[in-house]
Amino acid sequence: MTTAILSALPEEQAGLHAQLRPATLVRHAGREFHAGQWHARPVVLALSRIGKVAAATTATLLIERFGVRRIIFTGVAGGLGPGVRVGDTVVARETLQHDMDASPIFARHEIPLYGRSRFDTDAALSGLLLDTAREVATRAWQRMSPALRVQFGLHEPPGVHHGLLLSGDRFISSASEARALQQELPDALAVDMEAAAVAQVCNDYDVAFAAVRNVSDRADDQAHVDFPAYLSQVAGVQAEALIGALLERLRD
Repeated sequence: MTTAILSALPEEQAGLHAQLRPATLVRHAGREFHAGQWHARPVVLALSRIGKVAAATTATLLIERFGVRRIIFTGVAGGLGPGVRVGDTVVARETLQHDMDASPIFARHEIPLYGRSRFDTDAALSGLLLDTAREVATRAWQRMSPALRVQFGLHEPPGVHHGLLLSGDRFISSASEARALQQELPDALAVDMEAAAVAQVCNDYDVAFAAVRNVSDRADDQAHVDFPAYLSQVAGVQAEALIGALLERLRD
């Protein structure tokens, strides 16, 4: 079974490309797909690009052109839930598009003609991802230099959370926006710009989907000022360790 690993930004996949043996580059629809083997499993790496439409297009291409039956989205997100700190890991149990609003014809957040607003991730794949994250996150933190931990305020081993991940075509970077989301959707753990769209595509195609996000900021006015450095030095390193460990544990 071919597994696709999606991320929105190049820095989120920097360490992943080095693991493919051999690596074949396929260009299609303005996108680059890197196919190869990782832990003796067929893997395709791709950038979803930023936003729900771009991510849905990329996911559809992975399914139609490469025949993937499993998509894992990895990258960063803004933390929302109580106790969700910078450096923590969020594994999605379900996703929701927080900016979907076709009311009054449909209820707010409901996806028209689907009869629901939330799309579950694949239970087995997400459960394995959650167990793997719990084992890998602390080890990755322990390998960081003290200076790096201080630089990004990562003073304690990271937590791992499992629950609702929000997506929307708006970068949440103010405290007022974050509070509004927390009040409207109090069980939300984190917010990104792509995962819920990919979850909907995978639902349509009956493809297993899981999403894991490293919390780079608290989606408010205190959002981290050195985002590129965090991506390359923290989130990207953790993603490589996590995805590698997960692929070793897959049974098909």
